Amino acid sequence: MTSQAQAPVIVVTGPTASGKSALALELAERRGGTVINADAMQTYDAFPVLTAQPTGEERARVPHTLYGVLPIGETVSAARWRTLASAEIERVLADGRVPILCGGSGLYLRTLMQGIAPIPEAPPELREQANADWAALGSRAFRERLAVHDPAIVDRLKPEDRQRHVRAWEVWQATGRPLSEWQRGEASAAPWRFVTVLLAPDRAWLRERIERRFDVMLSQGVEAEARAVFDKHPDPAWPGLKAHGAPEFFRHFRGELSFPDVRRIGIDHTRQYAKRQMTWFRHQMAPDLVFDPRADQALGEIEKYLDNLAG
Repeated sequence: MTSQAQAPVIVVTGPTASGKSALALELAERRGGTVINADAMQTYDAFPVLTAQPTGEERARVPHTLYGVLPIGETVSAARWRTLASAEIERVLADGRVPILCGGSGLYLRTLMQGIAPIPEAPPELREQANADWAALGSRAFRERLAVHDPAIVDRLKPEDRQRHVRAWEVWQATGRPLSEWQRGEASAAPWRFVTVLLAPDRAWLRERIERRFDVMLSQGVEAEARAVFDKHPDPAWPGLKAHGAPEFFRHFRGELSFPDVRRIGIDHTRQYAKRQMTWFRHQMAPDLVFDPRADQALGEIEKYLDNLAG
């Protein structure tokens, strides 16, 4: 691990539709790299078009990993992704290639770089029961029950965040200790040197780009992709169904939304998500390099920084 710890791991991050994948691809071609997914929704296999996963042509140009590796019914937490990503980084370094993490899931990246307190995994049956309780009790009653045992975690969670409430309850059930106490445990940081590149686009430019990308997805058959998932009657609680646009398409298939409304709401929700991402990056991340995605000098500046780092 000593030699690996000295090797830089490149992180390309930023809001959705900011051009992360294209930049990571070019860097991988220039530096002999492998692109490792750092986007929660791209981890799932159900929506390759809707989540803008790399195309076959892009995968042929450089190796890509951790894209579409989980079924939509499985839960991918920051801790689980950290385990998966760490294994991929070690494998890529052992192959003599440069790991390039690419994605906008800031919490996942922070968890990888700074570490996370060890929290035991709960048995699957506890999660199933907790999800059933959420559906039966409703969010308010579920929160009130959880607050009896872990008021600190309830104060931090949004009322509609089913997944994190369920996680907190299952940890309490499995261990008899509140999740908030587990989270205060000592975290171990990753052993590698990270070089973080943040794409910080102009807001108006990004809004237009999000709209154009949604229309491109429509032309690439994203409606049929969503329909294929819908026809399998998935459980609405499955985490992979949170992909932006999927709930709107499902409502359209049930006759609740017109197609123009699917497009409008899908674009609006994606724009809101991008805004939240940028707020998170501004307050939670200290990047080594920051670029406007339109900057022609970004690649050259990144390579210069990496070369100086190598001495």
